[in-house]
Amino acid sequence: MAILNVYSALVVLFLTCWAAMATKENDQIIKENNCETKMGLPCVLEAFTSIFETGTISNKCCGELVSLGKVCHSGLVKRTLENPLFKNLSPATIIAKRIQTWNNCLALIDSPFLSA
Repeated sequence: MAILNVYSALVVLFLTCWAAMATKENDQIIKENNCETKMGLPCVLEAFTSIFETGTISNKCCGELVSLGKVCHSGLVKRTLENPLFKNLSPATIIAKRIQTWNNCLALIDSPFLSA
């Protein structure tokens, strides 16, 4: 029984350290790339709504999102998922919506119809 308790404690310690490292890594990526200053608040809200709720993102905000860059986009979404306020959300669903939003915006920005 003592071995099981030690094993459980090690697993908890590992998971805690991994979560702390992930948070530090995301914060470092966000800071190094000045991610928090690259989008205007209205577009941040649109992007947030399209990923964490049910909403759409405008062409203008898609442009800002793509200019933000995939590394920043991913880091900001991951950091938001680490916030206890969002603990009830499914990370798999949010990551899928993050990828979908990114791909839709990228396709829209690359579309020849947008510049016509």
